[in-house]
Amino acid sequence: MERVSKHNYYLDIAQTVAERATCLRKRYGAIIVKNDSIIATGYNGAPRGRKNCSTDLGTCMRDQLGIPRGERYELCRSVHAEANAIIAAPRDQMLGATLYMVCINASSGELEAGTSSCMMCKRHVINAGIAQVVVRDTKEEYRIINVADWIENDDSLSGVFGY
Repeated sequence: MERVSKHNYYLDIAQTVAERATCLRKRYGAIIVKNDSIIATGYNGAPRGRKNCSTDLGTCMRDQLGIPRGERYELCRSVHAEANAIIAAPRDQMLGATLYMVCINASSGELEAGTSSCMMCKRHVINAGIAQVVVRDTKEEYRIINVADWIENDDSLSGVFGY
């Protein structure tokens, strides 16, 4: 019997974490790992004590307004999975760590290939000192993103003020 790879092992755990998400669009799960120890987990959902879209409200404001993915996050009730994992982890343990992330389409229950962190979460990951992000595309396939590339290729400047 062949053992699951280390990356897919952690991605499987992140996928289980995503099952706790309360978003009606996408269910994200994230875990932060350093030296083969899980430092923290996070999923996307409403802040503690606030009503969530899935079980409390039964509706998504962004869906109601027809807002596409990647726009107007200030209207979303959820804290993103990466941010929740970072909030739960001590910074000294995140330095040089790896963040594993999985996205599941809430409607179909299928893995969402090609997903990535939003620009705000990229900033959180950079400031946390996380070295790489591993994103699942299929049950066996994943991408490894070096956070240094997010620093070097600053996408926050593209299309803004003529840059």
